[in-house]
Amino acid sequence: MTDERQERIRRRAHAIWEQAGRPDGAHQQHWDQAAAEIDGGDSTPKAKAASKKSVAAKGGKPKDSKPKKAST
Repeated sequence: MTDERQERIRRRAHAIWEQAGRPDGAHQQHWDQAAAEIDGGDSTPKAKAASKKSVAAKGGKPKDSKPKKAST
């Protein structure tokens, strides 16, 4: 791994960590996501993180796909 590539990955992984709310214990996922982005690959964790942030921003849990019964 070149020093320049490693530094780019390190900076991107740090940004991903900050965007995720600075969680403990997720450094390998952040590093892998950053490496995939730097190397031009697609990264599934990025999509998952965006989905979680979207739900959190709306202030709740993901909605069930089934409609709830109306109470009578």
